[in-house]
Amino acid sequence: MDRVSQSARSRIMSLVKSAHGRTTERRLRAHLVCRGISGWAMNERRLPGKPDFVFHEVRLIIFVDGCFWHGCTRCKRPPKTNVSFWTDKVRTNQRRDKKVTAVLRREGWIVIRVKECDLRDVKRTRRILIKIERLSANPKKRHQHAA
Repeated sequence: MDRVSQSARSRIMSLVKSAHGRTTERRLRAHLVCRGISGWAMNERRLPGKPDFVFHEVRLIIFVDGCFWHGCTRCKRPPKTNVSFWTDKVRTNQRRDKKVTAVLRREGWIVIRVKECDLRDVKRTRRILIKIERLSANPKKRHQHAA
C-alpha cells in the first residue's frame, strides 16, 4: 500500500527529471572528468534517444539508464504499487531502448548502455571507463597504437 494518494504519487514521479540525474549522468560525468576523458557533449537532442554522452569525433554514444526506469535485472527493484502500470512503462522503455540502439548502430554509431547500478560498483565502473577511454581515443592515436 502506498503512503500517498495516486495523484500525489503521479505528481512526485513527474518531478523526476530525465537529464542530469545525481546517480546516473552526473556520476559518470564526474568519472570522465577525473580520468581526463574529453571530447564529449551531453544530452544531444538531435540524435535518436537523446543520448547522455556523445563523442562525435569517434561516433561513440553512451546512455546511462536508471535501474528503475529501464528494468535492471540485477537490481530487481519492482514497484510496490500500481504494478501493471509500471511494468508496462518499463517494458515500453526497454523496447524503445532497443529500437534507438539499433537505429544508431545502423547509422554507424558505437552505442554503450550503462546501468545506474554499474556506477555504484567500483570494478564495473573501472571496466566501463577503460572501455570508454579505448573507444573515445583520438582515431589517429588509435591507428598509431595498432601499427
